[in-house]
Amino acid sequence: MEKVTLTIDNIKVSVPKDYTVLEAAKEANIDIPTLCYLKEVNEVGACRMCIVEVKGARALQAACVHPVSDGMEIKTNTKKVRDARRSTLELILSNHNRECLTCVRNKSCELQSLSEELGIRDIPYGGAKVEGTIDSISHSIVRDSSKCILCGRCVNTCKKVQEIGVLDFVNRGFDTQVAPAFDVSMMDAPCIYCGQCIVACPVAALREKDDIEKVWDAISDEDTFVVAQTAPAVRAALGEEFGYEIGTRVTGKMVASLRRLGFDRVFDTNFGADLTIMEEGHELLDRIKNNGVLPMITSCSPGWIRYCEFNHPDILENLSTCKSPHQMMGAIIKSYFANKKGLNPKKIFVVSIMPCTSKKTEAMRAEMNVNGLRDVDAVLTTRELGRMIKQGRIDFRNLGDEMFDQDLLGEYTGAGVIFGATGGVMEAALRTVAEVLEEKPLEDINFTAVRGIEDIKEAQVNLGGIDVKVAVAHGTKMADKLLQMVKNGEREYHFIEIMGCSGGCVTGGGQPHVPAKKLMDVDVRVERAKALYEEDEILPVRKSHENTMIKKLYKDFLGHPNSHKAHELLHTHYHKREKYPKDKVMK
Repeated sequence: MEKVTLTIDNIKVSVPKDYTVLEAAKEANIDIPTLCYLKEVNEVGACRMCIVEVKGARALQAACVHPVSDGMEIKTNTKKVRDARRSTLELILSNHNRECLTCVRNKSCELQSLSEELGIRDIPYGGAKVEGTIDSISHSIVRDSSKCILCGRCVNTCKKVQEIGVLDFVNRGFDTQVAPAFDVSMMDAPCIYCGQCIVACPVAALREKDDIEKVWDAISDEDTFVVAQTAPAVRAALGEEFGYEIGTRVTGKMVASLRRLGFDRVFDTNFGADLTIMEEGHELLDRIKNNGVLPMITSCSPGWIRYCEFNHPDILENLSTCKSPHQMMGAIIKSYFANKKGLNPKKIFVVSIMPCTSKKTEAMRAEMNVNGLRDVDAVLTTRELGRMIKQGRIDFRNLGDEMFDQDLLGEYTGAGVIFGATGGVMEAALRTVAEVLEEKPLEDINFTAVRGIEDIKEAQVNLGGIDVKVAVAHGTKMADKLLQMVKNGEREYHFIEIMGCSGGCVTGGGQPHVPAKKLMDVDVRVERAKALYEEDEILPVRKSHENTMIKKLYKDFLGHPNSHKAHELLHTHYHKREKYPKDKVMK
């Protein structure tokens, strides 16, 4: 690759000729502040925080978009640069809701961090402020325009990464805001609630709907039996809320902290994942053997389900009818577990700890209700759990490791753990389907062809004499690309796994915030997924159908996979959604 040599703050550095000044400075270990910049997503130079002096240039230049050239001389920390950055930041703050102490992003806000670094102690600019809008109607996402800095990170994440385009700039000049089309609520927009806009936002203009108080109230009620269940991806990220490196597995400390918060039982959603594999795997076998609708597509990701309902209603029959693992778990807790323990299911309150903001809306769907009982009563994101642990004054880092509760629903396998990474559901399903068809144990249960962060992964596996063709896509941008190939006849599969977020659940919209600068150094998808595959490797049982508690559940209660009882509790249906309902569009 052709390189150029330039000088930054008197340091010579050679970099590829297609680099920007910001990338070149990073190579020289020189830090340039950014705010609107998001690698490969929002490289627009809008905030002007990254300005630098370039010798020979008539004005200061935005480092994130200014290309390097041979012999270029750059200064990143002159008085002129510092004064310009300070003035820019003061102007941004002059129209910003500065109630930092009561803000959910306090101490994790990129705007706050820059203000501290630049020593902003007063705002010299007065005048009018844009009147803020707080949209808190949806179950998943709250939009607060009083905190928006118009950086565009959420807009371009929705457009470029997910290719949905729910958010955009509306109005002009001083009245500009970021909002859905027609100024409808997030509740009424064709939003899938993946929360990637929240992850991208450097402030708190977008945040999850907070359900912490609802959970505290349930724990405080002596007549309520409160059960926590944790998704696999949570253990790979929760530690980041307490200073651990990205991808540190904190399973034991997570369990210990939940007990100290007052939950009556702490279960792992991996049991529900193993149960999902049993139901989904046998559903796939039935479709293959009896000429059912193919390809069958996984239904674990509620963001993907909403995307399909809005954008591909013609393939709803291809979706597996299985509920997602935490919904299955909730249904089993309020039926099988309640019966065995002599508990009144109406007095059981199930709390799902999820890496996903879309799970909040999923739990409230009308379909997630059996015999008048909602499967899951509240959903907390990983971030919310982190805040709740801090509210409980728990010293997370010094907790000893504890095990999940083992009664009836406590066992889980490695197959359940890897659900949190893209390709994990597919691999878990193949481990079970392969042994059912082959009628003998597999020599190698690691289906590495479906692992990794490649946009679309394909594989063909001979199972019991049948060549089963599978594909995996993550992120709705890639999901759409894959589905178009299927519809056009370019590809033919038996089974497809789709996750709504790039990388799968490990990078869900409810996971801890990672500063944009850190994302230049690390691929969060890879690091968090490693933690899940490590746990899979060390577990004694790694196939869902070998989970002894799952076997007992079928023997004592469900009968067999896809039984009438199983369908009543564990399966559901989906429906077409209108993108912008006429009665919701504001005139």
